[in-house]
Amino acid sequence: MPKAFASTVVDADAETVWRRIRDFGALADWHPGIADSAVDDGRPGDEAGVVRTLHLADGAEIRERLVSISDDERSYAYVFVSAPFPVQNYHSTIRVTPVTDGNRAFVAWHGSFDCDTEEAATWIETFGDGVYMGGLRALRDSFRT
Repeated sequence: MPKAFASTVVDADAETVWRRIRDFGALADWHPGIADSAVDDGRPGDEAGVVRTLHLADGAEIRERLVSISDDERSYAYVFVSAPFPVQNYHSTIRVTPVTDGNRAFVAWHGSFDCDTEEAATWIETFGDGVYMGGLRALRDSFRT
């Protein structure tokens, strides 16, 4: 099962960073690759089981289900409900952890999925370097003064 990973350090405390990303329906507020995002049926973005709909800049639509959310762990996990990508069994987690050397936060985003073996490297790069790192860089930069 291929795995994609990206991480960064943000110059803000972990609780502040977690508050910025915690709302599952508000990904478009901090990720530049997402044109708009919202939780379906007007439900809150912090209830396990809710589904969010994302639209990418190219108009593609992705639907994802929130599997779990933990304020104690400052993390949430989600799966694809539908996506325009030829991957199956996609599962992803984003987590914010305090950096004990200074008032900073370590943010890690990772996912695993199944796909054709010959396409694994492409999807690892797409999710890790593209989706995850693109969002994490924007999140990090939003805290720079």
